[in-house]
Amino acid sequence: MADFDQKTCLVTGGASGIGSATCEALAARGARVVVTDVDEAAGRGVADAVRGEFTHLDVSDRDAWTRVVSEVVEAHGGLDLVHLNAGVTTYPAAGGGFPAFDIAAMPTDAYRRVTGANIDGVVFGVGATVRALENRGGGAIVVTASVAGLATWEVDPVYTMTKHAVVGLVRGLAPPLAERGITLNAICPAAVDTKIFGPEAEEFVREADLRLMPPAQVADAVIEAVTGGETGQCWVCYDGRDPILYVPAPLPRLGD
Repeated sequence: MADFDQKTCLVTGGASGIGSATCEALAARGARVVVTDVDEAAGRGVADAVRGEFTHLDVSDRDAWTRVVSEVVEAHGGLDLVHLNAGVTTYPAAGGGFPAFDIAAMPTDAYRRVTGANIDGVVFGVGATVRALENRGGGAIVVTASVAGLATWEVDPVYTMTKHAVVGLVRGLAPPLAERGITLNAICPAAVDTKIFGPEAEEFVREADLRLMPPAQVADAVIEAVTGGETGQCWVCYDGRDPILYVPAPLPRLGD
């Protein structure tokens, strides 16, 4: 998909950060943007700014996905692009202060929240949108994973687990979706200037000397993943650098 003009694009977690920046990037290229989030006030603000529309969506709710996609198809005749961006961390549920992590201290509801948003939100999102994309003659899905989905990140191992799951889904599901005319790719940003970690993260970022990239840089990677026409790819984003295609090392054959 190289031309976004009049294409219908749905973005989850669109009220702020990477999602908001992606909405802006898509609208600037002529797309009709459907902003979804659980933060209705901020989401409507983004939708107004990009002359799009807002709908409330808890991505962990499968029935809500069915409703939202049905409404989008009815209103616009179909769906062309989906950016599954919504995500959370376990902070501050596990541990006494950022970046401490204590898996024994993490309440079950906090665990369900992070897996619900980061894993269920992607699985349910793909499942709910593939038919609409296919009926449009094909389309694209881009998932916001993380560098934590390709490497270890001891600050939040459960978040790391969820992003590894997302990367695995992208790699495993891309080939069968390609047969239906749908590309499926992941972007894997390093530290981004968003509110995902909460206010204590600012001190952690300073102490760790991390470089925070602007969300707009990640949005550019989303556009590149869509327009490249490839599928099953993971694009790593570091501050001030062009997106890097991650190519995993091949495993040895059995018996070698």
